[in-house]
Amino acid sequence: MEPTKVQSDGGLNVTLTIRLLMHGKEVGSIIGKKGETVKKMREESGARINISEGNCPERIVTITGPTDTIFKAFAMIAYKFEEDIINSMSNSPATSKPPVTLRLVVPASQCGSLIGKGGSKIKEMRESTGAQVQVAGDMLPNSTERAVTISGTPEAIIQCVKQICVVMLESPPKGATIPYRPKPASTPVIFSGGQAYTIQGQYAIPHPDLTKLHQLAMQQTPFTPLGQTTPAFPGLDTSPPASTHEITIPNDLIGCIIGRQGTKINEIRQMSGAQIKIANAMEGSSERQITITGSPANISLAQYLINARFRDVAAMWNDPSSMTTS
Repeated sequence: MEPTKVQSDGGLNVTLTIRLLMHGKEVGSIIGKKGETVKKMREESGARINISEGNCPERIVTITGPTDTIFKAFAMIAYKFEEDIINSMSNSPATSKPPVTLRLVVPASQCGSLIGKGGSKIKEMRESTGAQVQVAGDMLPNSTERAVTISGTPEAIIQCVKQICVVMLESPPKGATIPYRPKPASTPVIFSGGQAYTIQGQYAIPHPDLTKLHQLAMQQTPFTPLGQTTPAFPGLDTSPPASTHEITIPNDLIGCIIGRQGTKINEIRQMSGAQIKIANAMEGSSERQITITGSPANISLAQYLINARFRDVAAMWNDPSSMTTS
């Protein structure tokens, strides 16, 4: 990359993409009624502003364009957040105004340059802009990116973002970057009257896939199915666990049950509502123990989902007899 040229107004003569991490309430403020606010921001700043889809507690807001347009978009967002703070204080006894806070999502390989040797760069940014800057020590889940939190007045934030952009352009990311993608909010599931429902807002929506799994699980267990009028809230039941069941699985198949970065086992936990613990590998043992705890219905559904996953894998290995249950 060619050396970055800084213009007299503090801008940069290049195109850049900056990613912001926002909570749902912040995103709603940026979008505005019928999308009017974000439309105005796009038109007045000239930057492209995209908001990630999905029912997630967090969303990614991507701002792309020549740096002067990015700074305009950042200014509009910062001033909008300040307006929200002022409005919220009108109904609050608080007297001191909290700072505006923005969270950038930055490749971890660039964070060292933002911090500087012995923290010199980040200290310089704080002193010259008046903004508070914090670089997260850990990477965001399932990514190679970190959150960089900037707090202060809108003016301080804008100056700080300009300095961060200069550093990012002078020190491009090294290697491949795995972008952070917020996970969807876990949706509560109710099993009632032989049907499965997911909760969306104020409504219970029938879920045919979960209903089928639930009915199959009920057919495979001697336990009494859930009552017609007593819905179960998996994972939210405060009564003591009804029972515990153990499954033994060969070590070489445990990864298939867990899934990449735990996605499969977490999916089974969420769908069944059971607590599922996988024991650590024992030296000299070729098997691992899985303990399932919960109500009879939760356990049976977890068993069914594990067995279904196992059967898929066992079919590939052509060895369906390698799992035992106890």
